Order: sequence, then structure tokens, then C-alpha cells
Amino acid sequence: MILKNALVYTEDKTFRAGGIAISGDLFADGTADGAVLDAQGCYAIPGLIDLHLHGCMGYDFCDGTPEAIAQIAAYELSVGVTAIAPATMTLPCAELERILSVAADYAKRPAEGAALLGVNMEGPFISPVKKGAQDARHILPCSVETARRFVKASDGLVKFIGLAPEENADFAAFIDGVKDFTAVSLAHTNADYDTAMAAFAAGARHAVHLYNAMPPFTHRAPGVVGAVMDSPWVDAELICDGVHIHPSAVRAAFRMLGGDRIVFISDSMRATGMPDGRYTLGGLDVDVTGNRAVLAADGALAGSATNLMDCLRTAVRDMGIPLEDAVACATVNPAKSLGVDGRYGSICPGKQADLVLLDRDLNLRAVIQGGRVHTWNL
Repeated sequence: MILKNALVYTEDKTFRAGGIAISGDLFADGTADGAVLDAQGCYAIPGLIDLHLHGCMGYDFCDGTPEAIAQIAAYELSVGVTAIAPATMTLPCAELERILSVAADYAKRPAEGAALLGVNMEGPFISPVKKGAQDARHILPCSVETARRFVKASDGLVKFIGLAPEENADFAAFIDGVKDFTAVSLAHTNADYDTAMAAFAAGARHAVHLYNAMPPFTHRAPGVVGAVMDSPWVDAELICDGVHIHPSAVRAAFRMLGGDRIVFISDSMRATGMPDGRYTLGGLDVDVTGNRAVLAADGALAGSATNLMDCLRTAVRDMGIPLEDAVACATVNPAKSLGVDGRYGSICPGKQADLVLLDRDLNLRAVIQGGRVHTWNL
């Protein structure tokens, strides 16, 4: 397959006019056999990768069924998200192990919909002070053995385990104890700057939804945000749905961290793609109006009702983030964070042929996954 006349997003994060060759399920170098498709005037970008979402279309990853994962994967592919790493909630350990086991079995199937690349565990080692929409009844102290059980149940799919270091005096030993089989993120934490810095120095390398479910960044108490800024090996998730973070704070994050360390996520819950109404997240009731989802009990934000492609559009259209930076934050940056950038995240010969065509107004025109056309509207 050949795509011609596109504005192709390159590995140096610029657009160039040209074509793309696809051979089988991979991007090719030079020419390729098969159909020649005209992408006149469209941006050609890598397929998006969402490494933190809970659900959509009435389904949640923590439903713990193959059907739920399949429905989530189908919706995500339809909006240009070609790979996912869903997030778990804070639930009983036995239930989490069951959910992870279902995901492990699902991942062994032939891929349908967005590819399942991993799992992002938000809990249960978090803070009750910053629990957000997590169920405090199931919060636990961190445990290497428990983390090992999670990774075993997932057959290695668990890519991150969240941690509130201030709640766990032995957090450094925990981080050291799990470093050989999964990464540690700071998640739903009330840690101060010094504690967060100590956790990052011990080997934590990821921050879950920067600004949200953590202390505010202030001039005398910079908290987790300041610690992320001062730890260049740490990347940070950002929810650009227009609800979770003010546009100025998004722009500030780019100035503090640079575009290479930010990972756009949706944090979408099961109401995404659905009408307004009452839904659930982690067993808690959530009221959704437009793209705003809040706990029915106290009005706390409860995930988002926005997919990653819409977050990318919001970042560019409403927040002043250059398209080139926004694309990186939704493609190559999450691929690097998940450790799969050797195969995913950029339009490069030898990598998985996942790409999206957008018109100049960033409307979705085509989705190609693994060299197969899923959507073509040109």
C-alpha cells in the first residue's frame, strides 16, 4: 500500500510533504505493492496510544470481561487510538487479579480493535487523602509480594503500579523490589516535594495525571509537580479535556517539562461516547454532563468523558499547544513510556503500520492499523 500527497509526521517532530509505504503490517522503506491511496492535504500521524483510560461506550476495563475489553478496543480504534493500556481502579486484590488475568488471556487473541499493550494500575497503594474517585475501603500499604501477584496474573501486562510514598515508610524498598518487573508511578498522592523527590531518586519514573489527585504547586510547597519538574527521567500524564486542567496550567507544564516528557491521556470512563446520565467508576456512582464526570456523592472529578483524540484537538485548538508537540504527546511519548517505541509510536520503516489521517481542521479522515484500512473517509 502507498499513501501519497500526505503531510507526514516525522521522527524529528515536523511535518513533511510526501508519501508512506506499507508492506504487510509494517511501514516500509521506499515502494510497496498494492493500492495507492490519495491523502491529499491530510496530516498523516502515528496511531494514538492511550496509556490511561478506564472505559467507554458503557464498558469499563474493570468489568473484567473479554467483551468489555473488546468493546473498549473497538471504540478506541474508531476514533484513531490504535493502542491502549487501560487503568485499573482501587479494588479488592482478588478482584484485581481476576481482571488482570482476563486481560492476559485477551492479549493472546488475534488483535481486534486497538491493541492491548499493557495495564496501568492506579491503586491500591494510594493515599486516602487524594483518593479522588477511588474507593478508600480497598487502599492498602505497598507490598512487593502483592505487586508480584498482580504482574503474574497479568502475564507481564502491568506496566505501572501507582504509589503514594508518604503513606508507606518503606517506599524506597518497595520501588527497588519491583523495579525488575514493573515501573512505579506516583499516583493519588499527597506527598510533599522532598518525599516525591526521594521516591523519584529511588526509581519511580512516572507521574499519574499531573496536577490532579496531588498537592497543588505553590511557591513554598512545590509538591509532586515541582519534584517531577526537577527529575528529568520522570514523565507525566496530562488530561487535556478542558475540564481537569486550566489551559494556562497545561502550557506551564510544557514550559516546565518540555514536550518530550508529557504523555497525553484521556482517563476516560464508561460514559465516554454515551449520553449524559449516571454511570459507575470503581463501584462509585458518577454523574456525567457533557464531558464533565463527577462523583454523585461529593462532586469530585471522576475520570473524563473525553477520548484521547478529542483531548489532542482541545490541546491544539483551545490551549495553544503546537500540533507537532501534541502529536508527540499522544504517540511516541506514550510508546516510550510503555517501553514499546521500538515497534509503535512513529511512522518509521520496520514499525507497526498504525496511522491516522486528519484534515486541516483535525477532523478524522482515515485510520489504518497494522497495514489494514479501518476507516477511510476521503
